[in-house]
Amino acid sequence: MKMLVAPSILSADFGKMAEAVENVKLWGADWVHCDVMDGVYVPNITFGMPMVKALRKYSDMVLDVHLMITKPEKYVGQFCDAGADIVTFHPEASDDVQGALDEIKSKGKKCGLVINADQPFEIVEKYLASIDLLLIMTVQAGFGGQSFKPECVEKAAKGAELRKKFGYSYLIEIDGGVSPKNVELLKQAGADVVVAGSSVFKSENPSLTVKQMQI
Repeated sequence: MKMLVAPSILSADFGKMAEAVENVKLWGADWVHCDVMDGVYVPNITFGMPMVKALRKYSDMVLDVHLMITKPEKYVGQFCDAGADIVTFHPEASDDVQGALDEIKSKGKKCGLVINADQPFEIVEKYLASIDLLLIMTVQAGFGGQSFKPECVEKAAKGAELRKKFGYSYLIEIDGGVSPKNVELLKQAGADVVVAGSSVFKSENPSLTVKQMQI
């Protein structure tokens, strides 16, 4: 299976978001990654449900919504209703991880958990049978354009090992500093999806960059 590429619109021009999601499709990418930050869990603020709802009008692609917010269980249903196809969140930010996962599933959407760069793999281990997507951060969540942390790739390999051992069905996604230069390493570790922001949106040839990562 080829690597799926999910460009992060965090790296797009916020004044041209409709154009950005249309371009993501024209460039041949697979998903649209939406980074939602609340200024509490992470020291940055991006956008919320209204933006996801607006983007849904302009794209029929998979909207992969990554919530970097506190108490995500309060909001996951609203993001599903706004048009998200996949909703992931950080378990250490939640008071009811299983409840939030169940809420997403009740909306007929796919759910997932995120392991931040400073968190151990064990934080998600008890929920692996319940998720559709395991997102491994290879930078610290909160800002785009950070340098790739290669030591975090071990978590992807661990996720792939447990998926095979227990027959889990989740996809493994990697986010942070991803580019054509390291995508082969990520695939070897077991990744199925890569999030790419700066490497796509700042590329002189975004279509070629996307294609180079769909290995």
